[in-house]
Amino acid sequence: MAQIEFVDVTKVFPGASNPAVDGVGFTVPEGALCILLGTSGSGKTTLLRMVNRLIDPTSGSILIDGVATTQQNRIALRRRIGYVIQQVGLFPHLTVEENVRVVPSILGQSARSSAGRVDELMKLVGLEPGEYRKRYPRQLSGGQQQRVGLARALAANPAILLMDEPFGALDAITRKRIQDELLRIQRAMHKTIIFVTHDVEEAFKLGDQIAVLSEGKLVQVGSPVELLAAPANDFVRQLVGADNILRQLEYLPISLALEPGSNDGGALVPSNATLLQGLMRLIQTQVPSLTLEEHGSPQGQITLASINRVLQTGHEEVMADGGAVP
Repeated sequence: MAQIEFVDVTKVFPGASNPAVDGVGFTVPEGALCILLGTSGSGKTTLLRMVNRLIDPTSGSILIDGVATTQQNRIALRRRIGYVIQQVGLFPHLTVEENVRVVPSILGQSARSSAGRVDELMKLVGLEPGEYRKRYPRQLSGGQQQRVGLARALAANPAILLMDEPFGALDAITRKRIQDELLRIQRAMHKTIIFVTHDVEEAFKLGDQIAVLSEGKLVQVGSPVELLAAPANDFVRQLVGADNILRQLEYLPISLALEPGSNDGGALVPSNATLLQGLMRLIQTQVPSLTLEEHGSPQGQITLASINRVLQTGHEEVMADGGAVP
């Protein structure tokens, strides 16, 4: 794993009247999946491409484990960073296994020594080696090609993975499956991932941390829950749909609806549940309240009225009254 720190990073392209990236500063913790979220032209891809020095900052620094990227050899740096883009970029004249083995072969590993690694990665991304190893990219669907691209990016076991709208060209069903695959892989491998998207649903599903950009500036950094519960301004509020009741139910923690007391019927809800899960539990059990439990200890109760209070009032006020973002 690796920590990535952006320190007052600015990029001004020649002839441009405004910076593409303007004084951005925040830290991506080790093993986090960080989403760069924003509208077109917000600077997301430019910021991403500065991490592996496809572009260098005009000013400021990007530090990987405390070392500035500009102090590192470009080629050596890129070999340590996986890179996945929407167009995939598979070599059409190479088979699937040859495409996955490209980086290990550049690093001097023989085909025999890397064969096991190739099979392991193909299984990891959901492609059975015996069926797909000898196929060419033209014989694969778009979703299968994207899986091969992900396997290739992981082949050298990089600490960092950069992903630039990698699933944007896929249909909705395939996109969901690949997102699920990425989450499964991340749970297993704990890479530090920076993922560019303009899709809010994708950002909320995948991100541990979301950095919202607008016109090159960093507007807010936080977890999905923090952005929903306390958007920094109207731009963030509208972008993430902080006033969308369904999104609030789906992502906000049930702890925001906590109030004193407990039920006598024994119906419980865990502290890591969402408002939606609490609401469904109330409907299913048909009890007036649920006891919120944390580590086996009751913390208070949840009612339909308390859930409604969260949806109808400012979340900053609810948190100030005792609710907590986990």
